[in-house]
Amino acid sequence: MIIETAHLVLRPITRDDAAALVELDSDPVVMRYVSGGRPTPRSMIEDWVIPRAITEMSMRRGVGMFAAMDRHRGGFLGWFSLRAPRHSNRAELELTYRLRRDAWGYGIATEGSRALVQVAFDRLATDRLFAGTMAVNAPSRRVMEKSGMRLAALHQADDAAVDGYERGEVEYEILRSQWETAHFPWARSARAAAHLIA
Repeated sequence: MIIETAHLVLRPITRDDAAALVELDSDPVVMRYVSGGRPTPRSMIEDWVIPRAITEMSMRRGVGMFAAMDRHRGGFLGWFSLRAPRHSNRAELELTYRLRRDAWGYGIATEGSRALVQVAFDRLATDRLFAGTMAVNAPSRRVMEKSGMRLAALHQADDAAVDGYERGEVEYEILRSQWETAHFPWARSARAAAHLIA
């Protein structure tokens, strides 16, 4: 599945994306709220992240990790994913994303997130979509809110190396009933702008 929006092409991650993923996860500012700034080892990306993404996408169309490519210039901007939580037997998906620092502040995270919210509810049998971040990560929280999600829970953080650990983690969600009945001003334009290929 390939998803196109006004500024993005979201396509499944492949083994050819390893170098771009390693570079992304080597930026301590990008990783500040993920690992406390520590880079993800190349071996983990090559031996676990990419194989998991490929397996997820092959098992359930639309679920997995998408490389976010600049639609007009073609460069790698980061990634978005829809993941089925392993600990749950509910029809729910987790939305995650990570972008290069030079892609921040242009609405890219919101645009990609909205496209996957649409896919989750219009194309997949999803009853609940959720996303999480550190409570102090205000920009990421705004992306979740602009994508139709609302604060659902506050959790204790378990990695003291991560910035804001003492304030905990937040979880945002949107339910199918909310998607079907609430008015999202962006949803109509997002449906018109985002389209699926294959």
